[in-house]
Parts: sequence; structure tokens; C-alpha cells
Amino acid sequence: MLRSAHYIWSLKTVIFLLFLFSENLSAQSFKLLRYDENYEYLKDSSDTFYNRVKFLPLNEKKDNYLSFGGEARYEYVDFNNEDWGRLDIGHNNFFLQRYDLHADMHLGENIRVFSQIRSALQNGRKNGSRGIDEDQLSIQNLFIDINLINKTAQKLTFRLGRQELDYGSGRLISVREGPNARLSFTGAKIMYSHKNVFVDAFAMMADSINAGIFDNRISKQLNLWGAYSKIIFPQAGNLDLYYIGIRRDESVFEAGVAKEKRHTIGGRFWKYGGGLIYNLEAAYQFGSFGDQHISAWTGSVDIGYLFENVRFRPSINLRNDYISGDHSKDDGKLQTFNPLYPKGGYFGFSPQIGPVNLIDIHPYITLDLTSKLRMQMDVVFNWRYALQDGVYRPSGVLNRPGSSSDKRYIGTAYLTNFTYSFNRYFSLVSGIQYFRKGAFIEDIIPDAKSGVFYNIRLGFKF
Repeated sequence: MLRSAHYIWSLKTVIFLLFLFSENLSAQSFKLLRYDENYEYLKDSSDTFYNRVKFLPLNEKKDNYLSFGGEARYEYVDFNNEDWGRLDIGHNNFFLQRYDLHADMHLGENIRVFSQIRSALQNGRKNGSRGIDEDQLSIQNLFIDINLINKTAQKLTFRLGRQELDYGSGRLISVREGPNARLSFTGAKIMYSHKNVFVDAFAMMADSINAGIFDNRISKQLNLWGAYSKIIFPQAGNLDLYYIGIRRDESVFEAGVAKEKRHTIGGRFWKYGGGLIYNLEAAYQFGSFGDQHISAWTGSVDIGYLFENVRFRPSINLRNDYISGDHSKDDGKLQTFNPLYPKGGYFGFSPQIGPVNLIDIHPYITLDLTSKLRMQMDVVFNWRYALQDGVYRPSGVLNRPGSSSDKRYIGTAYLTNFTYSFNRYFSLVSGIQYFRKGAFIEDIIPDAKSGVFYNIRLGFKF
């Protein structure tokens, strides 16, 4: 009851601020990773209260300064027949809230300390909070940056501490922005850039997310390491090349439960913007799972075209993914792909299907109905890649085993999403998805039901 009252009060406050300040705030863009923002350009223009919040000088030279920011997010979620009715919950609606505040302190040109606290709350879900729903209060980021090289065209930075990571399309390492509780890691990263080349190398300990107050824990073992590079080819596009290693003491696949050490090598060639759009990615995985060796892979093709000079600026796209699953439990080889730390809702916002043991065909279209309102419509056809493997959740966790069924088709998802940007500070996102069950679901779940999922989310950032 207290949380519900707090939710209503907070939502009213944000709506009031929306109408009070929507036309008065100065123009500003925000990044997915808030520590990527730079407000040094306000050095000589801190003439408003908001600008002073974003750039607060600490000395006369103004090379020591603080920058503050934050977020409030409110979301209503309505699930009908989650997990195809297997849990017999039926209608399940609940509220999510997320708040964060951060402080970014720069001490001269070469030292920086970034800190961020976050609160993620859930209220009303019949079967309790999932790991992605609730983390009442946590330190999301707390790290120090030291610039070892700091030139206009070349930079080398060392980062140490708790930090969020997000690379490429979010297929393998993501902060997990869609769900309520974002991911973070603790460790070291070194970042190098020179003109059109960017390279990060990192060694991390995964933080376990718990629902309470300041109770997240460091794993105390190296369980994520690797390197990620991006090369920009003017006019042609961008090339990402990466290697990622993970270690987990207890991984769960349909093949069993065992210690896992997995290596991923991959590449991505992509281009967004007007005209031709493409996003091509492939990765191969090897390593060990108990006494078995790993041989898994994925390939994705996403091609479209943005008609910039046509009314509503339509973008028409077609995507096709192949993600390997395990063909046999007894061949000494695990072929199930592991998505590592993927973003939630990579294939829409259904909580039932994730990027493991999957073939999908995914046409979609986007329309800018007005300068502030964007609509996207998707249809996703889903099959199992391997018949001896099951279906997995967006996190990569096993949802339902599948070796008892010889059916391949999982089902069809129909999605419609609207995003309304009041300005750069306030946004409203709403989506609905109908998941029509396929032959595989009907085979493994008695009296299986198709599902409907709906959400609406109001967000504010400063």
C-alpha cells in the first residue's frame, strides 16, 4: 500500500514537472550510459540554474567541476497468460519504478570520478519480483578514470571500479535498459581511441543483483574479460570485432548443470541513418561445459531502407537470426549458444523467448507519424533450431525443456510500439504484443494459451 501511494505521488510530481518545464529546459541529449556525457561545453555559459547543475565549477580556472544528473521512470505492465498459461496466473498487472542520481567530478584534464546510485522497485506482481524487476537501492557506478594519453586525436584512459558495460547491438554485453534493474560489473577497463579506431579491453567481476538495500555483491572471481573494437569507415559503415570470455560456476542448459568456461569471437558490420540500413553480425563460441566441449554459433542479418524524403519517413526492415542449440546430450559436445549478458527484449518485450536455440524471421516497419511520435510494427516468426533443446528466456536462462517434443515452431509474435518524445527530457513509450502459440508450445504445455503483453512507460531525465 505504501509503495502504491508513493508511486501515485511520484507520478503526479513528474507529470507536473512535465507541463511546467517542457518548453523551458535548454536543449540537451542524453546517452544510454550516462557517464558518456560531457558538459564541458557549458564552461562559459552556466547562466541558468539547469546549466549550473550540469556544470558546477570548483575553481577559478573551471578545470575542476561537478556535473549532476538523474532519471525517474514509471511503468505499468500487464501480462496475460505469461509462459503460455503454464503457471495458471492469467491476468498479472504490476507497477515498476526506477530512479537514479549521478555525480561526475572532473579534476583537471586527466582525472575523473563518476558515481551513480539507483533504485528499482516493483509493486503488485502476483508471482513476486524477478531479478530484472527490483533492486531497492544500489551503487550502480563508482569508478575513477585516469587519462594516460589525452590528445585531440588520440586518447588512452584507464578505468577502475564498478561500472556499466554496453557494446554493439547489445546482443552479448548490455546494461539491460529495457528491464527495470540494469546490470553492472566491478573491475578494470582500458580504452584507446585514435581517429576512427576505438578499442576497449576489460577484466570484470559480475555483480549479483539482490532486491534489498546496498546488498549487491561482487563475485570475487574474474568471470568476464575480453576486448571490443570499433572501426569507422566513412560512407561505408562501421566494423566491430570482439573477443569475450566468461566463467560461471553453475550454468544451466537443457544438457545439464555444470561449470562453464566459454570464449566468443565475433564481428559486426553495420550502418544506420538515411538510405540503406544494415546490421550483420556473426559469432562463434568454444570452451568447456563440465566434461563437454563447446561448439556454438550465431548469425544475424538485418537489412532495411529509410525513406528520408517520403512522408512519415518510413523504414522497412527484414531481420533473420540463426542461433544454435544442442543436437544431443550424449555426444560430448554442447552446441547451445550462450548470449552472455544480453539486453532484455531483444526480440520484442515478451519474457518467454530469448536468443538461444532459435531461428526467427522478423519483418518490421517504423513510421514518424509526427516530429515527436514514432510507431514501430513487428511480426516475429519463431522456430527451435535444434529439436533436442528447449526454449530460453531473454536473459539466456532455460525456460522450458524441449527434447520430449519433435515440433519445431514456437509461435508468432505481433508487436506495435509507440514512442512520444515531449522533448529531450520527457518521453512516453507504450507497446502491445500478442504471442500466438505454435505447435511446440501446444505439445509441451497442456491447455497452452496464447499471450498478450502490454506496457506503458513515462520517463524523465536531466
